[in-house]
Amino acid sequence: MSAVNAADLTLVPLRPTGRDLDEVAAVAARAFHIDPFFEWLEPGELRRARALGLFFRTMIRNAGPGVEVTGARRADGRLVGVAVWIAPSKFPPPVAAQVRSLLGSGWALALRPERLVPGTRYVAALDRAHPREPMWYLQVLATDPIAQRRGVGATLLGPGHERADREGLDCWLETQKEDNIVYYRRFGWEVAGELRPVSGGPPLWTMRRPSRH
Repeated sequence: MSAVNAADLTLVPLRPTGRDLDEVAAVAARAFHIDPFFEWLEPGELRRARALGLFFRTMIRNAGPGVEVTGARRADGRLVGVAVWIAPSKFPPPVAAQVRSLLGSGWALALRPERLVPGTRYVAALDRAHPREPMWYLQVLATDPIAQRRGVGATLLGPGHERADREGLDCWLETQKEDNIVYYRRFGWEVAGELRPVSGGPPLWTMRRPSRH
């Protein structure tokens, strides 16, 4: 497997459908396979791998008209990172898309139905915490494990940050890993809150990046 050099990456727009979506979901599933929240939802490694693919495919496909997907490809064409942004005032998506996304998430957890209600509580808590003013929402930032710690995430974040700054808009995200807080702070993000919707469940953190306009 050839090494990844951020300078050799090409950023490309991707469609939230078809083969592009399959590639995006596969990268996201691998990136989030070792993740406190998803490990709590599904401890079984094989079932978690399957569920994550279904989850990300469903979420991105139903993210609504404001979704923008950017991929980072190596010189050999392999997709090694993705950033999914939701445009200002486009979250949440239309009700029909939300229903499809929830149904898809439920199907992903079909083998572990006891997690359906707690999972729904997390979704509700995140929705309540989400700001209502216009801002760019970083829904997913994922780097394939083969390419992590090589600048892929920073390469993907750069254009989104620059656009938000030009427009004078803040950015928003959620993360399940406490280690990610330090990472995002390097790019101007600040912790907005800590969510614990379920007793005994893992915490989630919301973060906000003030505009530098």
